Amino acid sequence: MIKKILSLLTLMVMVQITNAQNEFKPLFDGKTTKGWHTYGKSTVGTAWKVEDGTLHFDPSAITNGQGGDIVTDKEYTNFHLKLEWKVAPKSNSGIIFYIHEDPKKYKNTYETGLEMQVLDNDGHPDGKIIKHRAGNLYDLIKSDIEPVKPVGEWNTAEIISNNGQLTLKLNGIIVVETTLWNDNWKSLIAGSKFASWKNFGTFKTGKIALQDHGENVWYRNIVIKEL
Repeated sequence: MIKKILSLLTLMVMVQITNAQNEFKPLFDGKTTKGWHTYGKSTVGTAWKVEDGTLHFDPSAITNGQGGDIVTDKEYTNFHLKLEWKVAPKSNSGIIFYIHEDPKKYKNTYETGLEMQVLDNDGHPDGKIIKHRAGNLYDLIKSDIEPVKPVGEWNTAEIISNNGQLTLKLNGIIVVETTLWNDNWKSLIAGSKFASWKNFGTFKTGKIALQDHGENVWYRNIVIKEL
């Protein structure tokens, strides 16, 4: 009887551990920039403000070059990232992932990482460029559907990458699906602006960034589940 009880308790603990591992965990606590740093630095620049539970990039607050993309302290391999974003009129930003942080070799996050575009499609010049619109896998794959909300409203973005299978969702709708790192992927890169960029899109583990493109953007409810 005691053995059965112990076995049951062990099973319950294992289930609890498994459930905990499968839960989304916050990447932003809504109060601080803990868990983030400016690419190539140890702290977060002054232009990234924590306001009312959001991370706001405010270009007017840049002092002494204190802008820049912010990246997670931790690296991720297989993951499901969810967050909300909104932009001001004429603004541009991006969610960049699989970043290999080595500023001596790569000065910018986008030299190695892939980007899900964040954009005012109608107000920013990038909106006129194919594969540069909101929800696109930047300069690689365009979406055939655009469920983006009007400027100033919150959008929900999801990036799901699992063993090379990549899915991008915008407001609950799949906008991009592809397979990473195979021959077709290499062809996509060869046909993009990144064709001559050594090691772009090749890393299978990396950090996640929120981009400073010089315009106002807000992020909130940033959570991730490792797969």
